[in-house]
Amino acid sequence: MEHDISLIATISMGLVLAFIGGMIANKLRLPPLVGYLLAGVALGPFTPGFVGDAHIAGQLAEIGVMLLMFGVGLHFSINDLLAVRGIAIPGAIAQIAVATLFGVALAHLWGWGLGAGLVFGLALSVASTVVLLRALEQRNELDSVNGKIAVGWLIVEDLAMVLALVLLPALAGALGADGGSRGVASQLSGDSVWLTLVLTLGKVALFTALVFVVGTRAVPWMLKHVARTGSRELFTLSVLATALGIAYGSAELFGVSFALGAFFAGIVLSESDFSHKAAADSLPFQDAFAVLFFVSVGMLFDPSILIRDPLSVLAVLFLIVFGKSIAAFAIVMLRGFPVRTALTVSASLAQIGEFSFILVALGVSLGMLPPEGRDLVLAGAILSITLNPLVFAAIEPIMGWIKARPALAARLERASADELVNAGAVEAGLKDHAIIVGYGRVGEVIGEQLKAQGLDFVVIEEDRRRLEELRRQGLNAIYGDAAAVGVLDAAGVANAKILIVAIPPGMLKRRIIELAREANPAIQTAVRTHRASELAYLKSQGVGFAIMGTREVALGLLGFALTSMGYSDKRAQAVVQEARLSGDGAAFDRELLEATPELREHKEPDGPT
Repeated sequence: MEHDISLIATISMGLVLAFIGGMIANKLRLPPLVGYLLAGVALGPFTPGFVGDAHIAGQLAEIGVMLLMFGVGLHFSINDLLAVRGIAIPGAIAQIAVATLFGVALAHLWGWGLGAGLVFGLALSVASTVVLLRALEQRNELDSVNGKIAVGWLIVEDLAMVLALVLLPALAGALGADGGSRGVASQLSGDSVWLTLVLTLGKVALFTALVFVVGTRAVPWMLKHVARTGSRELFTLSVLATALGIAYGSAELFGVSFALGAFFAGIVLSESDFSHKAAADSLPFQDAFAVLFFVSVGMLFDPSILIRDPLSVLAVLFLIVFGKSIAAFAIVMLRGFPVRTALTVSASLAQIGEFSFILVALGVSLGMLPPEGRDLVLAGAILSITLNPLVFAAIEPIMGWIKARPALAARLERASADELVNAGAVEAGLKDHAIIVGYGRVGEVIGEQLKAQGLDFVVIEEDRRRLEELRRQGLNAIYGDAAAVGVLDAAGVANAKILIVAIPPGMLKRRIIELAREANPAIQTAVRTHRASELAYLKSQGVGFAIMGTREVALGLLGFALTSMGYSDKRAQAVVQEARLSGDGAAFDRELLEATPELREHKEPDGPT
């Protein structure tokens, strides 16, 4: 008896090729998503070898979309968005509008209709949250002010794309779709665009109300009772049933897309006390089906377009990497934010990803976008994601180039050249004070304690808004880059007792320390770092104290563990201190190393004391 194993073959080959592609991409320091997309290209009908079942792959992609959107809703934080709403909301909306207009213009040049241009432009306007989070994590900027602005910006983009997914089917007929608009709303309203729009938004509003009124009560109640059973598999099943059940029910009953239903299911679960467990239990399924989603998208890509129409591909890539980035840079600068913030947001948007794929798939299915448009978007996605690490790497060289030109820096930062260096100069005669470079989460803690002890200090800060707040608090603050000539002098480095460098970028630390020692060879230095290799370098250069935050967290936990297991406080501290000082990448304090005889005590092979 023969069996149809196309489902098994498609899933198996998709996951195997995705694994190989993801490993290769990781070795090349590229996002694994690039490998998943190329695995789909290899599995598709446009390349030789095994060809997966496109119909089955499409349905797997739908499940992938639902779980992706469920994950977005599950991790959606209204507080994170509100914290940066002043720049993220107007900035993202303006950037989407500009990028969409660029896309419509390109589509018009190629002879496409307005509907195709809108879908195409929207697909190019939204960046990949997955790619952005990975890039920010690699640069240790996820929790920084710039990182939060970039993430908030993408949250607004995601919400705008959710709205687009709702409205496109209702407006498809009016925008020239071959198949016309679909759904109950269009059937009831006939040819009236406004009536279709009102009915569609009404259905969404009704669905949203039911989800938040009923769902926020019923779902947590259900999860609480499932959790009481103590069955892990039942809890995981309840999470998946909620996600997929709400998504499918929303499509069948309200004509709402699977994606929107899954997104609201995630938001409902995010309000539950079990949200973290739900996220952890569903994560493997989200990851697996997300991979299959990207593979199925790659299967649709015809790589011959790179040869058939290279100029169009280059035009799309230019719009993604440069067009969107320049627009975002201008928007952020017009809102009065620093250059580094504008560059970080611009680099974050210089790629497209999962929502772009969802939009073009919907556009093609509605007959709004020609298949060539899908190929161009996929080509732009693969190339822009591949190039995105290089775009982020260009931030520091660009900042260096701008800072080397004080007049340009002054215009961009809306300050005079003298103000960049001399504003907020320290009081005459200030001696034996501390200089804190960077007043973020780390620098602020140090400054508050120095102020509480009545000790003098000067802050050097590049964030102009934060600087203005510090001055309103009556603190001595210098605006500028501590690595630039004259800034440390304005902070009184020649008479300072200690220099505390609390900023992340590695190369800047080295230059700042060199300038400080040239002006004051006797100055003490304390440095924050994120990498063990940099700790080793700072130690070799005679820095007085260097510390890596993640290591100190581990040592704090070690100290508590030792005392809990019977060690005395003194002995536990000695063990922790030896661990702190051991290894090439250890945090160190030279004076403490020489004054800690207890480090030899616990090496003897006796039991706890």
